Amino acid sequence: MGPEPPFRSMPEAASRDHRRVLRHLAMRALYGVLAGAVAAGALIMLDIGSVGTLIARSTDPLLAAATVLAPFALTGAAAGCAIGLLPYLRKFRR
Repeated sequence: MGPEPPFRSMPEAASRDHRRVLRHLAMRALYGVLAGAVAAGALIMLDIGSVGTLIARSTDPLLAAATVLAPFALTGAAAGCAIGLLPYLRKFRR
């Protein structure tokens, strides 16, 4: 038997699938941001590495806390998207 023709989907189905994938990735990114924020909060609250003390003694503690929180949240979002994308990569590899 010869090679099968490539799979072609209808534009509506492709659009629906793209929206579904983007919604899935957005939810995973939100979970990752939440996990990163919890990790940064634990780092500050437990005063690991004197981070909480340094933030408390800062002249602008809000900016110092945001400086710690933002990278954790962004890293969590990236990790959440990467982990959320794994089932789709396996699905389309076949």
